[in-house]
Amino acid sequence: MILLITNPQIKVNFIALFLQSFTKFKIGDFMSNVNITGFGDDLTINGTRLGDLSPSAHEKIELKKGGQNYKPLENVVVSHVQDSSTLICRKPDPSNVHAYIEEEVLDGLCCYSAVNQGQLNKTIVDAVVKHLTEEKLPTVPRSIRHKYMSGLLLAITSITGMDRAVPKVAGVEAPELLFKLSRRWGYQKKGISAGEAIVVAANGNFHGRTMTAISLSDDPDSRTDFGPFLSGIELVPFNDVEALQDLFERKGDKIASFLVEPIQGEAGVIVPDKDYFKKVSALCKEYNILLAMDEVQTGFGRTGSNFAHQLFDVKPDIIGCGKAAGGGILPVSFVAGSDEVIGTLTPGSEGSTFGGYPLGAVAAIFAIKVLEDEKLAENARIRGSQLMNHFEDIMNEFPDKIKEVRGKGLLTAFEMYNEPYLNGHKVSVNLMNNGVYAKETHHSTVRIAPALTIQAWQIDNLAEAIRKVIKEL
Repeated sequence: MILLITNPQIKVNFIALFLQSFTKFKIGDFMSNVNITGFGDDLTINGTRLGDLSPSAHEKIELKKGGQNYKPLENVVVSHVQDSSTLICRKPDPSNVHAYIEEEVLDGLCCYSAVNQGQLNKTIVDAVVKHLTEEKLPTVPRSIRHKYMSGLLLAITSITGMDRAVPKVAGVEAPELLFKLSRRWGYQKKGISAGEAIVVAANGNFHGRTMTAISLSDDPDSRTDFGPFLSGIELVPFNDVEALQDLFERKGDKIASFLVEPIQGEAGVIVPDKDYFKKVSALCKEYNILLAMDEVQTGFGRTGSNFAHQLFDVKPDIIGCGKAAGGGILPVSFVAGSDEVIGTLTPGSEGSTFGGYPLGAVAAIFAIKVLEDEKLAENARIRGSQLMNHFEDIMNEFPDKIKEVRGKGLLTAFEMYNEPYLNGHKVSVNLMNNGVYAKETHHSTVRIAPALTIQAWQIDNLAEAIRKVIKEL
């Protein structure tokens, strides 16, 4: 239908009304309504001041406004860091006079090994602040070189003993690139027919949450309703040389790599037999298969050696690192490996907007400096031995409750018998109430992985808290 308006005044009014309505619709439809003021506890978003929120109020906001992909400990919110191993946490005020009270809590998890150098390590913080204030070069794209890239590559290849490195950002980018490099090397160097390359992984692994990572996984929580998954993947039991050899014998001509954690962290700190990787390495060489190791959680001194593969006296073809690579200050990850493998990359075949960005490069360089200068691997080995001795005493004291203790360095765990009243979540909550932050995995296992700067007396206090909680179960 065509509306014909002949009266000039009516026409003008109609057009004005039409444009007004159209404009209001378009602008109103896309305008936000956000008012942000203040900083710290005074930070206020649309009238909600963070310093006024109780732990339960924080929880309600997250439940309503966030995705439920994590299950944090109830009734506790981290406020700030007191020192390298101590968090200040807000808990409900038992008197109900205030919204919360603040208490010291020993960090027994260290952001899943992302803060090996300790919270707010002065050397790393000073370097980052100085870089921002004096060098004034936070980031530039990879389409132009910056001077700190050279420093980062020299530091990474020196500490890992590898030929080349590819800087990335998120931890999961490291195993993602391990996977891609495995396939590319398989096609270009080994001569696997196009589209037929196989990457082998271990049951119980955790390589992250990307589609590649969960395609490698057998964890139903990670995989349910996310399929279809990547093809060209085979799984074998971890710490089973015979199963790996059998697979290599049957499909070795199509297998590009065995992508594996030297110690499985998320699975509950599963440590393989001492000679496992020696045999694995020999098999990989025999069948011309890459040994690709995910050191995201086990690297940077965590296990009592700079990298966990060194504990088993093997040298992988490629390794992936993250977490502590940024010193707990900035997200940094990388893949390091041989000329033959990393040399398969060409311009445009791989990239990352912030991979190797100047500020991240500085953080990583000084994270490596701290690892060496402060002898973190050595302290992890000494303090880890002290903690394991405590664990064994606790297991002997409560043989009906503690099934097994496991670990290397300061990557440790104790596993309880899988009974309803011995669940790991209850232990984690009770530990928090006794001044220690830890978190369960797989119901009955609790990981303990504090900062590598931790002192002997703190280990004693941590162990005593665990003993008390286990006794009261």
